[in-house]
Amino acid sequence: MDRLKQLQHLAEAERNIARGEHNIYEQELRIADLDCHGYDTILARSLLETFRVTQAQRMVHRDQILRELAQ
Repeated sequence: MDRLKQLQHLAEAERNIARGEHNIYEQELRIADLDCHGYDTILARSLLETFRVTQAQRMVHRDQILRELAQ
């Protein structure tokens, strides 16, 4: 893959990571609000864990792109 395409993929990966961080933050706020009002948070916490796993995968992908760029 050419360098320009890799840089475009890197930019996309960085945007996805930023979006993921925002989603995690927002979900943490939702869970706190649900807790505060006495609602069940099991599903909300499960979704948060899914967000975190997905975020870790995004970071691995970004790191892979960075390694390829360094070669």
